[in-house]
Amino acid sequence: MSRALFAAVAVLPLMLAAGAAVAQSHGGHAGHGAQAAPARPPQARPTPASKPKPRAAAPRRATPPASAQAPAADPHAGHDMSSAPAAAADPHAGHDMSGMQTAPATAPAADPHAGHDMSAMQTSPAQPGVSDPHAGHDMSAVPPAADPHAGHDMSAMAGGAPNIPTSVDAVGGRMVETPPPAAARAAPAHAADLLFDPVVMAASRKQLLVENGDIRSTAVLIDSIEASFGDGEETYSWNAQGWTGGDINRFWWKTEGEGEFGGRLHEAEVQALYSRAVAPFWDVQAGVRQDFRPDGEDTTHLTVGVQGVAPYWFEMGAAAFLSTEGDLTARVEAEYDQRITQKWILQPAVEVALSASDIPELEIGSGLTSVTAGLRLRYEIRKEFAPYVGVEWSRSLGDTADYAKARGEDPEDFRLVVGIKAWF
Repeated sequence: MSRALFAAVAVLPLMLAAGAAVAQSHGGHAGHGAQAAPARPPQARPTPASKPKPRAAAPRRATPPASAQAPAADPHAGHDMSSAPAAAADPHAGHDMSGMQTAPATAPAADPHAGHDMSAMQTSPAQPGVSDPHAGHDMSAVPPAADPHAGHDMSAMAGGAPNIPTSVDAVGGRMVETPPPAAARAAPAHAADLLFDPVVMAASRKQLLVENGDIRSTAVLIDSIEASFGDGEETYSWNAQGWTGGDINRFWWKTEGEGEFGGRLHEAEVQALYSRAVAPFWDVQAGVRQDFRPDGEDTTHLTVGVQGVAPYWFEMGAAAFLSTEGDLTARVEAEYDQRITQKWILQPAVEVALSASDIPELEIGSGLTSVTAGLRLRYEIRKEFAPYVGVEWSRSLGDTADYAKARGEDPEDFRLVVGIKAWF
């Protein structure tokens, strides 16, 4: 008992000294020296009604209004922190950080929405209560995605396809063919002759031409087989042609004529021609023409002409005829197929006849002897067969018209025509 009492008496002075030191420290904090660090405004702590207020070492300040109260109590409110050591040494102390663009060291973590105006945030109409993460954000500073073609020369790209010249780029609608280089003509015309016997290769090329290149074909074109009706007699007429041969050289035949139903044949002609292609769509033709008449005045002519398709698909033909009597005549024809639908086709046609001199036995005057114009509408039941109806107007001119008047005929005639057009 005496030892315990002695120990308590010995410890009591130390406890009193420690209490005095603590009281002095709190008194210094209550003074708030000029050098003290700024602190949040103090807030009175709520005191339970059941407990007595603790005794403070320094007088308390008045409680600030509710608008100035911080959301949480500052544990160091009223303390003098000027002599408190830093919580941790700054690893960048003494470094020049002016060139660094980083978040402040005091921020524990970067706010992903720092600097964003969130006042325009709208909830998604499809999902109420769910906000658009980018609504109201200024995205102008966001760099765009890298262009995979950056730095590439894309000027040669046209619609995703290479710029290959076509016939549209050439004058006249045909590609300009450059001549072969001089080195191409230094060797034999056929490179295979350097490895094989030229005689054997020549025979092989000839056989190849016969089997693949020199193709023979035959066609028959019935331009018209028709009946015509007008003020005078009812007549019939025909006009047909055909060929046999290859792409370059062909044998052509042509025939046309007219007569009366139940009456006599007015005239008929047949031509036999050699044709050679001299340009795309154009042939030069030469041969003979034989005319047949019921009065026995048959005539033979030497024939030279051209036939082909002009631009815009006008089918044209022109020929000159020199008879055995020395009479020179000519004829020019043109027609055009205007498609209305895939089946209905309107075909205007015109024919002009000329004579270099008067031919009294044929009742033909010199100059422009006659003009014939027609308009036919046909329906293609098949591509090879099409019936048609139309109208045709003809007029004799010059001395030829005088011959018609002398016979008691009208030099001008207008007729309705019905016929068929076919080919095979």
